[in-house]
Amino acid sequence: MDGEPTDGLVGDADTGSLRLSTGETGPDVVPLGRPPAARAARKLRVVVRQEDPFDDRMSSDARLARVLVRRGLVEVAQARAALGTARELDLPLGHVLHARGAIGEEALLSALAEVHHTGCADLSSRPPDPALAALLPRDIALAAEAVPWHDAGGAVVVATARPDLASILAEAAPEGTRIIPALARRDEILAAQTLLWGPEMAREAETRAPEHLSCRTWKPARVLAIAVLTLMAFAVAEVLAPLEVSIVVFAVAILAFFANITLKAAAFATMLLSGGRPRQVARPDIAPRLLRPPVVSLLVPLYREAEIAGRLVRLLARLRYPPERLDVILLLEADDDVTAEALRDADLPPWMRAITVPPGHPRTKPRALNYALNFARGEIVGIYDAEDHPDPNQVADVVRRFDEVPRDVACLQGRLDYYNADHNLMARLFTIEYASWFRVLLPGVQRLGLVVPLGGTTVFLRRDALEEVGGWDAHNVTEDAELGLRLARAGYRTELIDTTTFEEANAAVLPWVRQRSRWLKGYLITWATAMRRPRALWRDLGAWRFFGLQAQFLTAVLGFFLAPLLWSLAFVPFGMPHPLDAVLAPEQYLWLGVLMILSFVLSVAVSVHACAAPHLRHLRKLAPLVEVYYTLGTFAAWLGALELTARPFFWAKTQHGVYGAPPVDTHGEPPEDT
Repeated sequence: MDGEPTDGLVGDADTGSLRLSTGETGPDVVPLGRPPAARAARKLRVVVRQEDPFDDRMSSDARLARVLVRRGLVEVAQARAALGTARELDLPLGHVLHARGAIGEEALLSALAEVHHTGCADLSSRPPDPALAALLPRDIALAAEAVPWHDAGGAVVVATARPDLASILAEAAPEGTRIIPALARRDEILAAQTLLWGPEMAREAETRAPEHLSCRTWKPARVLAIAVLTLMAFAVAEVLAPLEVSIVVFAVAILAFFANITLKAAAFATMLLSGGRPRQVARPDIAPRLLRPPVVSLLVPLYREAEIAGRLVRLLARLRYPPERLDVILLLEADDDVTAEALRDADLPPWMRAITVPPGHPRTKPRALNYALNFARGEIVGIYDAEDHPDPNQVADVVRRFDEVPRDVACLQGRLDYYNADHNLMARLFTIEYASWFRVLLPGVQRLGLVVPLGGTTVFLRRDALEEVGGWDAHNVTEDAELGLRLARAGYRTELIDTTTFEEANAAVLPWVRQRSRWLKGYLITWATAMRRPRALWRDLGAWRFFGLQAQFLTAVLGFFLAPLLWSLAFVPFGMPHPLDAVLAPEQYLWLGVLMILSFVLSVAVSVHACAAPHLRHLRKLAPLVEVYYTLGTFAAWLGALELTARPFFWAKTQHGVYGAPPVDTHGEPPEDT
C-alpha cells in the first residue's frame, strides 16, 4: 500500500461499518489502551484489507459510501451517520441518504451501478412483460421494490431499487431461473408494479375484511323489501290500533332519547372526575430517542383535491420525524387527473410518493387504504385527510406513546379541531360539536371501557393488529367507526392521545347534511352487520360493551330519526292535543319536560366545558344554539336511511378548500391548544 485512502473512509471487515480515517490513530480505529505499535498495525491491516472498495468482505453499504465520498456527493460525517441509521432500520444506505435529501436519485443510481456492477433499466420506454408477473411472489417483489422486466435469453432481468436484495429475489424465483438485477427509478418501479399487479391488489382491497364482519353482503333490494313491508304493516296497525301504535313509537323515541343522554352524562361525569384530559404525552422538539424508532407510514386518500394538494405536501413536510423513518403515501383515484397534475407540480420529497388506485367498486376511502397497505413500509400506519393541518410533533408523540403502552393498545386516536371556525355560524357550531366529541365524549367513552369509534383521520394503528383484523371494510362508508368496533372485538384497545389536527369545518347546510347522512348511514349499517350474529358480538365484547354499543350506534341514529316526535311535546303546554293525552297525566308531561330541559342543560354544559381551550373560548356563548344545529341531523338521518335501500356504498364526497384557509402560514404553527 502506498498510503491511506484519500476519501477518508475505511471499512471494518468484521462489521461492515465505516470509520473516519485520519493521519492519527484513535478510538475510531482501535480501542484505547493498546500499545502504539499495536494500534498502528491494526490500522494498517484495516486499510490494506479495504483498499479495494469492491472487496467482498466489505458491506455493499460501505462500498457505496466510499463511492459517494470519492465522487464528492456526500461528506464523511453524513455517510457515517447514515450508515448507523441504515443498520438500525435494516434499510440500504442509499435510501437513508436520499430520504434525507443528501443525494438525488440519478446520482444514487449511478453510484449503485458501480458498486453492484449492474446496469440501469428504463421502464418508461420499455414496460415490463406481463407474462413474467408470476415469476416473483408479489409480496416479495413489493417489499424488495422490484419487478420482472424482460426475458434476456435464458435469464430474466429484474428491475429493482434495492440491489442489496438481489439474492433474496433470486431465491424467490423458480428453481433454475437466473436473475439479472438492473437498477431503476422508484417511481418507474412503482408504475410497473401497478401495471402488473394493480388490478389484482385492487380486487383484494375490496374484500380484505372478513366476510362475516363486512357489510359487503348487504342487499339493498332485500332491505327495501323489508322496509316496504314494515311500512305497510305499520299503516295497517295505525288504522286498527292508532293509540297502541302511538304509544309504542313514542316509547321507542323516549327510550332512545334517555339512552343518549345517559351515555352523554356518564361520559361527561367520567371526564370531570378524571380531570378532564386524556393521559398526557410529552411534546418533544425532536423525534423520540428510542433505541429503534420505527418507520411510520402515513396514508392520505385524495380525490379532486387540486386546490389544496400543494399545501398538504408542505404541511406534511413540517412533521418533525426523521425523514428516512417516514413513508407518506398519497392515494389518487384513477380518474383524478387534476390532483395528479397538482402533485406533479408540488415537488414531493423523497419519502413521499403518490400511488394511483386502479378502478373498481366501490370507490371508497377504505378501499383505497386497503390497496395502499400493500406498499406501506411502516410498523405504524397513520391516516390523514387531504385538508389536515397536523401538529408537527404529532408522529413523534404517537411513536413515543406506542412505546409506552401495552401491546393490546393497537390504536391511538388524536383530536380534531378546525382552523376555519370563524368562517360563519355553521362553522362555529360544527367546531363546538367536534370539541364536545373529541374533548369530552370520546375520552369519556374510552374511560368507561366502551367501544371507541374512530375518527376518519389522525388515527394511528399498529400494522400487525390492523392486518390481523383484516384491514378496512371497503364497503363501509363509516370505515373508521367500523374498524374501531372490529379492533375491540379482537381484544384490542384504542386510546385517545393529547395531540390535535386542524381541519376545515364543513360550513354550508347542504354539504353538511350530505356528509352527516353518510356517517349515520355507516353507523346503521355497522350496527346491523354486527347484530347479524348477536351472540358472537356479546361473546366478543361482553355485556357492558354490548349494551353500550346499542346506545352508541343504534339509539344515536334513532334519536335523530325520531326527534320530531319529541319536538311535538313542546306544544302540549300551549293546550295543543297530543296522541299521548290518553295515557299521560299532566304531571307526567311535566316530568318529560324536566327531562328535556336537563338534557338541554347537559348539552350546553358539555359544549362549554369542551371549549375550555383558549382558541375555543369565544365560542362558548353559542353553546345554546348547538341543539338547534342538531335538528339538521334528522334530515341527514332520513337521507341516510333512504340511501341504505338504494346506494348503501355511495360515498358522498366533501369538497375541501372552499370554506377558508388556515389562519396562519402553512410553515407556521396552528393555534396553541392549552
